[in-house]
Amino acid sequence: MKSSVLQAIRSFLDERGVPFREMSHAPTYTSREAAAARGEPLDVGGKAIVAKVGAEFAVFVLSGARRLDSRKICKHLGETRFRFASREELGDLTGLTPGCVPPFGRPVLPLPLYVDASVAANDRIAFNAGSHTVSMILDRDDYLEAARPAEVFDFSRA
Repeated sequence: MKSSVLQAIRSFLDERGVPFREMSHAPTYTSREAAAARGEPLDVGGKAIVAKVGAEFAVFVLSGARRLDSRKICKHLGETRFRFASREELGDLTGLTPGCVPPFGRPVLPLPLYVDASVAANDRIAFNAGSHTVSMILDRDDYLEAARPAEVFDFSRA
């Protein structure tokens, strides 16, 4: 399914007339590795994490230089339970493995999308595009307009 997610992202962006830069690189599995492979600062990287909040899984996107703060998410969404998706759940939900989840929800991935304020602080976003060896870079405003997150709020920490 990895190549189909990559193709879904390409089609999604092309259909909306969103310009993007695509690059191939050696396999990357962490935000730091991906930033180095792309030649981009760590904070420009969009780290996408699938987690279950309450009864629903969702994609949470934050700067690669930040850490997710589950307490902020629970408080903001009015929930008390939070957990990261297991490798198996991630595979079942998205067909992907950790480290290559793109920063998109529906219709690219079948999940709601929440974006941290740290992403909005940069002028662009770089991310692994459903593959450990392919990245994309988009203008921040183009990304936010196309991705249409359910909400943009502060859920990260240094």
